[in-house]
Order: sequence, then C-alpha cells, then structure tokens
Amino acid sequence: MAKWTPKHEAPEPLEGPVVATITGGTILWFVLFLVQLPFYGWFDDHGHLWWVWTCLAGGGLGLIGIWYVRGRDAALKRHAAEQAEAESR
Repeated sequence: MAKWTPKHEAPEPLEGPVVATITGGTILWFVLFLVQLPFYGWFDDHGHLWWVWTCLAGGGLGLIGIWYVRGRDAALKRHAAEQAEAESR
C-alpha cells in the first residue's frame, strides 16, 4: 500500500467567534433540557428518557467548552501581543 501524500498545502484554519458559538450552543442545550422537563413522564413511559439527560450532559460539557475556548482565546491574544511587541523592537 502506497503512503498517501498531500498534493497541495493545507489551508490556514478559519478563526471566527468561537466563544460566542460555544456559548450559544451551551445555552441551546440547557434550554432544550428545561423544555423537556415538563414532559419527563412521557419520555420515561416511551423509553426516551435519555433525550433529557443528553441535553443536560450537552449543557454541562458546553460549560467546560466555554472555559476552554475562553482560555484559548486569551492565549491567542496574549501571543499576538507578544509578537507585535517583539516586532516593534
């Protein structure tokens, strides 16, 4: 089997509003959890109780994601400031 080699260079990664995107997704998971709570009995009767807990888990993991991307964003800004300062010398 031949080793695969890329024929062109990979593009630069896209940067966008990562913190806002993760925050919005986390809010959406918690809203879905809260919307499903009044129907807990129906979900339990029909064997779909995992839907409720999946939304709660998504919200909890989203909180970890918010913490992570905020730290990443701060590190990127700190690195850019250090680079700008080093170039100005």
